[in-house]
Amino acid sequence: MAPPETIPVRYTEEEAGYVSFRPLVKQIFSLNELLDMVLSVTGRDPDRIRQILRSGTVVFHFYRYWWQGFEIAEPELAPLLARFPDPDPSRPFRVENCTVALIEDNAKPPRVLTEIERAAASRTSLFRRRSFWDALSSAAAAARVVYHGYSYLRHADLYRLELSDEPRAELAAAAARAPRNLRRDMAVLERAARIVLVCPRSGA
Repeated sequence: MAPPETIPVRYTEEEAGYVSFRPLVKQIFSLNELLDMVLSVTGRDPDRIRQILRSGTVVFHFYRYWWQGFEIAEPELAPLLARFPDPDPSRPFRVENCTVALIEDNAKPPRVLTEIERAAASRTSLFRRRSFWDALSSAAAAARVVYHGYSYLRHADLYRLELSDEPRAELAAAAARAPRNLRRDMAVLERAARIVLVCPRSGA
């Protein structure tokens, strides 16, 4: 049986450890829309994707979604996944294409300590012409930035900048000169191990 082209979906806010009394919302998803959401949770893992489609439930962005589960064979799934982007390590890094910086620690697996948007980090304090994003761009230009994969959640390529002592200190100093409303979030730079730069892929 061919997979459905449209899927009635219900969803509500997820309340960990409690029975949710929030209202259910109903919506019709296309198969592509449902796959886009599931890929954001699983990555490009056909077995997990098929298992979630079969189970008919997934948690995404603090909401739980339900639908009538359905089977989809691997030969049917493959051409559907081909519509979505693949990771591409050959894509050159261009800091001007990046919109978000994820500051990570050295835990295993790494934890995101804070998320900084370029629009906010490009603002400068009074009497200062150089922004934190300017300092980050300089650090990326001076170091080896490594391709880190494709995020289906963000529809973006990820690039990893490992921080040694000197660039970490320089970025922390730039963060300390940022506008006051940004300094608190960026104080974690002093214990950051790396920065993951998020560069949306046009048309993805």
